[in-house]
Amino acid sequence: MNIPTQLTVLRIILTPVFCYTLFVEQILAKYLSFLIFGIASLTDLYDGHIAKKYGYVTKWGKFLDPLADKILISTALVAFHILGYVQLWVVIAIVGRDFLITGLRSYALYKNHPIVTREWARWKTFLQMTSIFVVFIFLLLDQHSIFYEKKIPVVTFLKRIDFTEHLMSFVAIVTLTTGVMYFIENRDQLKHILTSFYKLFAPYSDVE
Repeated sequence: MNIPTQLTVLRIILTPVFCYTLFVEQILAKYLSFLIFGIASLTDLYDGHIAKKYGYVTKWGKFLDPLADKILISTALVAFHILGYVQLWVVIAIVGRDFLITGLRSYALYKNHPIVTREWARWKTFLQMTSIFVVFIFLLLDQHSIFYEKKIPVVTFLKRIDFTEHLMSFVAIVTLTTGVMYFIENRDQLKHILTSFYKLFAPYSDVE
């Protein structure tokens, strides 16, 4: 297992750890959760950089790396929803879109018809991660004020304007839009994939 793959696996391993510490009642545990999430996010930057620099790009890495990203992002969104900071429709929209396209890309890669990732798709992922960090910081400030029973003016203001709801709604719309663009740009490839799926799962007929 090369170094980029090890970093990708580490990201997957750190995901449940950051999620568990986030739900611990102590405020220090929540700060620790943010630190773990930050480390997990950094592995995404370094595994890709190392893979390209030293020629460690493999089919397994191409499959596992985006999957690890989706697991990390999806876990954060679900956790934020449970804690009341992200709406359910946002979670469903982002998680559903990302896993659907990740599944299609993985199947295309398996069939040796890899789909090229566009620059806007990378920007979409960057927007998701940045927004999650912003919501995470807001969550920490809010939980800090609750734990120490001390109001923080900026938190009170952001709550009043429904800041996290507006932010994540925007991210969800961008995510869905890029999903539509993805299907349009790769419609021929996706048609081939769907046809292969149909032939794989369609019931066999004995009719001559």
